[in-house]
Amino acid sequence: MEIDIKRFSELNTDELYDILQLRSEVFVVEQDCVYQDLDGKDKKALHIIGRKNDVIVAYTRVFKAGEYFEEASIGRVVVRKNQRSFGYGEVIMKASIKAIETSFDTKTIRISAQQYLMKFYSSLGFQVFGEGYLEDGIPHIGMIKK
Repeated sequence: MEIDIKRFSELNTDELYDILQLRSEVFVVEQDCVYQDLDGKDKKALHIIGRKNDVIVAYTRVFKAGEYFEEASIGRVVVRKNQRSFGYGEVIMKASIKAIETSFDTKTIRISAQQYLMKFYSSLGFQVFGEGYLEDGIPHIGMIKK
């Protein structure tokens, strides 16, 4: 999988369409969750895009401290369903962590993790903080990496 990092203004219309289609495919359809994905924050984010054979198979968006949370953050972590057995979740997350460290000069990163993925995020150095909560009807937990 090849990784690209782009600001919103650097995305072409095909890339933006493919990113939004992938997010909708997983977060709305697969997870059966009606929510407002287009939240106005994409314009502030760095977009971490994983491609395989010119198809977007993994994606995250990252924010500097103060743009989403008080800390730098990673969100909209997604891997295409038929590509999940190849370890691309770990690859895209490591690329996202590196992008934050390089672009925003910080190692402190906060995420709002779906609870069933706590073990995965823990393996990347994130630790649980706070109590669990529902976000768009899905159990989540705050996690932080320092």
